Amino acid sequence: MQFQHDDNGQKGEFFTLNDSGKRIAEISYVWTGEHKIIANHTWVDDTLRGHGVARQLLDVLVEFARQKQLKIVPTCSYVDVMFRRDKSFADVVA
Repeated sequence: MQFQHDDNGQKGEFFTLNDSGKRIAEISYVWTGEHKIIANHTWVDDTLRGHGVARQLLDVLVEFARQKQLKIVPTCSYVDVMFRRDKSFADVVA
């Protein structure tokens, strides 16, 4: 699945659209300093639930954080749960 990225320097998001241009999944963040972002929202359309799309979005966000040497504060409940469950994210948790 291809994800688009939008970041205006204050907040950003990774998302994907369906064939008709409708947004069907997203994960968003807010900048809180030069090296830290707050992951504040994850949403997946009902048509994609159960297909691992939320995890794909999280993986893209984590890879972005690693490339930029950022730490992530998980205020989104999904991100928070996944950070506690999967120790492979330990390097990016704020």
